[in-house]
Amino acid sequence: MDRVKLGTELELSRIVYGMWRLAEAEDTSANHVIAKIEACLDQGITSFDQADIYGDYGAEEVLGNALRANPGLRNRMEIVTKCGIVAPCGRYSGAKVKHYDTSRAHIEASVEHSLRLMATDHIDLLLIHRPDPFMDHHETGAALDGLVASGKVGSVGVSNFRPWDWSLLQSAMKTPLVTNQIEISLSEITSFSNGDLAYHQQHGHPVMAWSPLGGGTLMTGQSKAAQIADQIAAEAGVDRAAVAVAFLLAHPAGILPVMGTNNPDRIARISDALKVTLDRENWFRLYEAALGKEVP
Repeated sequence: MDRVKLGTELELSRIVYGMWRLAEAEDTSANHVIAKIEACLDQGITSFDQADIYGDYGAEEVLGNALRANPGLRNRMEIVTKCGIVAPCGRYSGAKVKHYDTSRAHIEASVEHSLRLMATDHIDLLLIHRPDPFMDHHETGAALDGLVASGKVGSVGVSNFRPWDWSLLQSAMKTPLVTNQIEISLSEITSFSNGDLAYHQQHGHPVMAWSPLGGGTLMTGQSKAAQIADQIAAEAGVDRAAVAVAFLLAHPAGILPVMGTNNPDRIARISDALKVTLDRENWFRLYEAALGKEVP
């Protein structure tokens, strides 16, 4: 498994395991979670993606229970987590409305909570989960700079930001933002043409792709893109999911797909995407099918 350097201090595995649904699994015991982590590590997948809001603010603790049971795993992992969304559930059940909070007090309190829940003394990569229309970029930037300086956070980035949101926040920071996690898949290809991917490719920011299988629709649907993926998959001896991920891996921007599944068999086959080599024509076959028309 290749590794990707983000900034000067952080390396992630090229494919990241997403823990969005970790708390929704039938079995959330420490042993079951440890088995998932080890299945990833066996493939060279060392990076694990969390967020405070996942599982109604419960997924980080599910991971933490596993790390408490097997502390040695932490040194073999990079942990990514996010903050900034306040939804009226879990520990924010008293909130009157779902909103974003990128104030210094909220970010710092969220990080402390995440550290406790995940049984770790540092977060390798912290992301602001959504662009906040009420953000004071000087306050948010200072909070992120301070967390890096304290050693509680190794590197910082954002999620779902447009280029202008990124530029605004970065303008108030000493620490470089190292990634933007955005939705990219054969079901969501707008970032290839709306300037998002081009901006980060220009500036050398590796992008993380959430929902690279379109929320599972690419696994079960019969779209034109899925049919072409099946054809390519048959030639490579893999399934269509591997082809859908390979579509992202092939792009010169260096996209890091975030793969989220609780199925042990699918976890064991995440790295099958590395068995697929897409030339330019096959990449465009998939792109054209996802686009729904011939490129201009």
